[in-house]
Amino acid sequence: MREQGSEPGRAEVRVPFGVAEVHGPSMVPTLRHGDQLLVRYGARVRAGDVVVLRHPFQQDLLVVKRAVERRGAGWWVLGDNSFAGGDSTDYGTVPEELVLARVVGRFRPRPAGQRSPLRALLWALSAVRPVLCDRSASSRLRAR
Repeated sequence: MREQGSEPGRAEVRVPFGVAEVHGPSMVPTLRHGDQLLVRYGARVRAGDVVVLRHPFQQDLLVVKRAVERRGAGWWVLGDNSFAGGDSTDYGTVPEELVLARVVGRFRPRPAGQRSPLRALLWALSAVRPVLCDRSASSRLRAR
């Protein structure tokens, strides 16, 4: 299978936004299992941003973590849930080229069996949220 843009005379098409789904508890309370994420590929990453990256040892696996600080040619990344693991404390600094995208927003799916109009309204008000840079979390996590 050929890559996009590999034919002579054709420009490479890059999509700036994409969708990812959260699996696991490593980013609780910011993100929950099942949340859908809107991500921006190639966006500038700053300390405190939530990012999507390739796992350094298993590059077919995508991971969502918080970029805590820049170290050399990469990022020190941590999950918001310190009990879940699977971050830079396990695999060290993540090279810059493995950081693929910055998380812009999240959509929380509606819970099954939710019939109450009040519950539906509360879900609608909280389902779509931007995922903002959290510099206070970045400094708190860096202190560990």
